[in-house]
Amino acid sequence: MNVIKCFFLLGTSLPLLSSCTDDSDSYTYGVWNERSDFDGKTRSGAASFTIGTQGYICGGYTGKKTEYLNDLWEYNTSGNYWTQLASMPDEAGTCRRAATGFSIGSKGYITTGYDWVDIKYLADTWEYDPAANSWAKKDDYAGGARQYALSFTIGNYGYVGTGYDDNYLKDFYRFDPTAAAGSQWQKIDGFGGTKRMGGTAFVINDAAYICTGINNGTYVNDLWKFDPSASEPWTSLRKIIDDDDDNDFDDDYTTITRAHAVSFVIDNKGYLVTGEAGGYRTDYWVYDPTTDLWNNEDFTPFEGSGRSGAVAFSTGTRGFVTTGASSSYYFDDTWELLPYELEEE
Repeated sequence: MNVIKCFFLLGTSLPLLSSCTDDSDSYTYGVWNERSDFDGKTRSGAASFTIGTQGYICGGYTGKKTEYLNDLWEYNTSGNYWTQLASMPDEAGTCRRAATGFSIGSKGYITTGYDWVDIKYLADTWEYDPAANSWAKKDDYAGGARQYALSFTIGNYGYVGTGYDDNYLKDFYRFDPTAAAGSQWQKIDGFGGTKRMGGTAFVINDAAYICTGINNGTYVNDLWKFDPSASEPWTSLRKIIDDDDDNDFDDDYTTITRAHAVSFVIDNKGYLVTGEAGGYRTDYWVYDPTTDLWNNEDFTPFEGSGRSGAVAFSTGTRGFVTTGASSSYYFDDTWELLPYELEEE
């Protein structure tokens, strides 16, 4: 792999990077750097959250029906190493796959998921305090037990919605960890999007963007913005498919839709990578909220194996992908995207 580093203003559009290359060379945008392998068991369907610059991964599924996990690991993004921390409490149902995770301030949260041992969907919510390396039980998710929900954080609140409980779901609830027990979850109305499981969300400038997933065998193609400070918090944006209309901005939107992908944010742009849609995806797409447009022109594909059920960490300036599965293969490799470097083809 030959890499050329280019330095430019973050506001400069990616096509201008061609000025860094020799006319006789061909380059793609972005370099995927392999980082330290995840130290825990290979898995898919884990949950993750980020606190400061540290990434956390919890639980998941090893491929054995009787082996669901409740272990917690921290990834030090600056030192590039993993540390095992306190597992979720050894109570019935804490081992799970397809849960969702988010952080508020200095604490992380895991909620919902599926317990194969007892054959049930889960609604319990747990708070992790890294300062004490301990867990505390919070109110059960008010929307009811489910798996493959999505979550995000804006300000002092976490938001969890969609998922599957033998029915595809589209409800959302807000979580306030400071509220009294019994009132920590409040319903958020107004989402007019499609039911889904295995969707993803990313947050830019205190607004969340919700996309992808699957509903009754169909990959959903809507994109929604949630801004809790707006008079109308929910906004439908351009679809993530080619609508076959007179507009040409979406002519290349052929592979955005997928399920069980991951997303992260680098410099106020959303990155969508991995997942499945008739196969395991390695292409990645970048969303610019200022234009409501997606781009993947000449981007270097994800250099790990295509996979579903991975997790991502995002610090706002760096994005990482780890774990996941492809058919019967389960992964522990960890990758960081360096979007402003060029890779020679």
